[in-house]
Amino acid sequence: MRTIKKLKRTIVFILKLALFVSLFGIFFGIFGINNPWLFNLNRTTGVTMLTFAVLGIALMSVYGGYAIGTQKSKPIVYSMSLAAIITDLVTHLQLSIMNTSEKNNPYFVYETPHLLLLVIVLQVLVIIFFAYFGNFVYFSLEPPEKCCVISSSRQSLGHIIPKINKFKKQYEVDEIIRYDAPDVLDVIARNDTVFLYDVPVRERIVLTEYCYQKQKNIYYNFEMTDVVSQGAKYMTLDDKSLVMHVAKDLTMEQRIVKRLMDIGISLIALILTSPIMLGCALAIKLEDGGKVFYKQKRLTKYGRVFEVYKFRTMKEENSIHKSVTADDDRITKVGKILRKYRIDELPQMLNILKGDMTVVGPRPEMLENVEKYTDELPEFAYRLRMKAGLTGLAQISGKYNTSPKDKLVMDLMYIENYSIWQDLKLIFQTVTVFFKASESTEAFGTEELYDFDEDREQNRRSKKEKEPLKAGQEKAGQKTEPEEKGD
Repeated sequence: MRTIKKLKRTIVFILKLALFVSLFGIFFGIFGINNPWLFNLNRTTGVTMLTFAVLGIALMSVYGGYAIGTQKSKPIVYSMSLAAIITDLVTHLQLSIMNTSEKNNPYFVYETPHLLLLVIVLQVLVIIFFAYFGNFVYFSLEPPEKCCVISSSRQSLGHIIPKINKFKKQYEVDEIIRYDAPDVLDVIARNDTVFLYDVPVRERIVLTEYCYQKQKNIYYNFEMTDVVSQGAKYMTLDDKSLVMHVAKDLTMEQRIVKRLMDIGISLIALILTSPIMLGCALAIKLEDGGKVFYKQKRLTKYGRVFEVYKFRTMKEENSIHKSVTADDDRITKVGKILRKYRIDELPQMLNILKGDMTVVGPRPEMLENVEKYTDELPEFAYRLRMKAGLTGLAQISGKYNTSPKDKLVMDLMYIENYSIWQDLKLIFQTVTVFFKASESTEAFGTEELYDFDEDREQNRRSKKEKEPLKAGQEKAGQKTEPEEKGD
């Protein structure tokens, strides 16, 4: 087993290196035809190649990189292609600037755009090959992990199991069990990976410690204590190890930089997207002759109410304020397209310019939803510690039907780990939303129901009567040697 893991890591590294060298070679090989100085060792060549390498590695990191084994092939293709295209555009612009001289071009010329298009096409084809081939090789060496799902209810199972089933090459759900079942520790012992979902914190601690003792892979959903720990630091008080969480807000410098970014980005976005917004306005008007824009009251920092601007995507006579459901007949034909690609949210650039919103921050919820969610999750109000945003972690990683609790966790994770660099990363990652439009706009009311294994004991349990959970907890606390894993 260890030999296979080492071999797998080596193969992944070789594939990553081969992919980057291929992208590098395509760019400089093609542009070197018209720019032979690129093949000479000089300062200009070094600067250009360094720009491509540094920017390429940085953008691949921002978009998730060549994540074979953990991501499906399509997302890898999207993220790597975006990183490569932006790198190409910037390096090509630098190349054109460097060629502005008495010897080449007396004035600036954006050189050979047709070659840039050829480079991008060839690079995308190479990325597609490496993404699918890489995952094929990885999963040929690594069979799916045998998993058990430990949860508290059928409803919770319906939230987590469909997500696991989307990654059948990574995970094989072998057993499903309640956290308080008598033989829960035995189920953990005979599986490779354990998913703990909606398990009460006290019991989760016991089960997590047992998984750690048995060297099992562990996945569990966030609770508030986990969110707090994300924003905490390790410290020693004299000789005592402690976790330190300091109540934080944006510093004056961060506020100034964030506001300047908001003004600059919103102005540029309004100018660049004005043709798109004009087309949307005409389409909405031509469909039913109604109003183009839609205003709705939302909450921002410290509970302040403001009116958010959106393109109207629903029938004008419908005044019911509630979240969209599957096959919602309130949505117009044009509205379906606008919602699918999030184009209906472009007018919110005006909210950002006014200062009601920020580019990156927690999504502003409808007043009705905030009241409902806060009744169910009092912690939901913590999102209001940051100004509402057009994009953010919840908007990028989540969907329309992402549960309020998961949205809350993502928003609080953003707040606890806030930095200007994180804002820049999320702005770049926002582009990926357009590539998963059909998934990100899934409506509410599409959850499935699962049940716990009723025949588990007949198939797997020995005839020997199992110990109750209490006895199992004592067993988890014993000091035993970890299981040996075969090579």
